Amino acid sequence: MSVSVKIGKGNAYKSAARKRRAIRVRKRVVGTEVRPRLVVTRSNRHMVAQVIDDAKGHTLASASTLDVSIKGTEGDKTELAKKVGSLVAERAKAAGVESVVFDRAGNRYAGRIAALADAAREAGLDF
Repeated sequence: MSVSVKIGKGNAYKSAARKRRAIRVRKRVVGTEVRPRLVVTRSNRHMVAQVIDDAKGHTLASASTLDVSIKGTEGDKTELAKKVGSLVAERAKAAGVESVVFDRAGNRYAGRIAALADAAREAGLDF
């Protein structure tokens, strides 16, 4: 089954490729009540991580570089991603989540995405 993504002008080929990868990942990754989905959204400045139960459509826990506890702290973007990963893991554990499936949303598993995932694993989330 092929997926078509509309391509515009400029850097649209790069974003269209990311959208295709995201669709490919989401075909296989589904969050359940027992094992919700850890979604990572990355922009040039910020990172957002959410733990979502797809069966109910609820967000169980979330963390971002815009949170009061992280915003304004020192460090590069990779260090901030590590802080987001550990914070979302703590909040997920408080919500009763022990294990998650990782949804990288079409981003490569490198750099900030890998740093966030490693920090969440070290904080006690299993995936």
